[in-house]
Amino acid sequence: MRNVLLGSVWILAWTCASCSSGPRPPEPGSPAFLWGAAKTTYHAGDFRKTSESLVQLIQSDNDFTARARPLAAVLSAGLAQGYFDMAESYEDGARANRANPTPFRKQVSSARSQASEAALEFAQTMQGFLAKDTEPNVTLACEFPTGSMADPPGSLRVAKGMLMQDSERDQLENAMLQHGVALTMSRFLGTPGDAAKMLELFKTGQATVPRATFLFGAAKTLHELSALYGPTRLDLPNRLQMMDQQALEALKAVPETKETKALANRIQAALKKSRPNT
Repeated sequence: MRNVLLGSVWILAWTCASCSSGPRPPEPGSPAFLWGAAKTTYHAGDFRKTSESLVQLIQSDNDFTARARPLAAVLSAGLAQGYFDMAESYEDGARANRANPTPFRKQVSSARSQASEAALEFAQTMQGFLAKDTEPNVTLACEFPTGSMADPPGSLRVAKGMLMQDSERDQLENAMLQHGVALTMSRFLGTPGDAAKMLELFKTGQATVPRATFLFGAAKTLHELSALYGPTRLDLPNRLQMMDQQALEALKAVPETKETKALANRIQAALKKSRPNT
């Protein structure tokens, strides 16, 4: 009996040793862990959490940095766009609901603050991309994004001055962020507003475009988001100029065309018009 018991113990120990000798899961906080977390939350359509993981991931040079940085740029830009558009809807709602504009104005303030945080993250990520990512093609190592390019129905209700329950407001925020990411990604991939063309780029499970295409989309987005800091919104001319100057830096790395020249002229005009704080 004792021999049988010892044999069972030996078999159990051997089995455990065999199991422990297999590949270990990534350590929490490691680059592999953050990349896995980003892919999981991206698939679920939670782009805020995905962006958080990617931002943390690209703070150091590691095996995942090069593939993570382009996606980090797109997501932070998309979140900024989503919050920017959401603030615009609530501002329209404040004007429409003259009897009770306060709840709408609170949402405007909150959304613009979050849009600014994401926009600054986008600008910083693009600074790193321009300095370090010089390959002729750029790959977004992700699947086709969750979300619609059409305006979420809830945003139209808000713009008309209709108050929403907390749960409805949370649903609208998520829809607006997914909408912002989808629109922004299509711009970076050279298929602005065309879901069918963008979907075709993802037929292999990820999308690859020329670096010039990616940078032109980034420059357009930087310039459009600079409006967040205009006098009728946050009124931060220093940040407006920073965003537009970053847009011009992106354009410098793109061969000149009629489109790039026209965009550069618009940006230069905006820079001349704005007056930074001293």
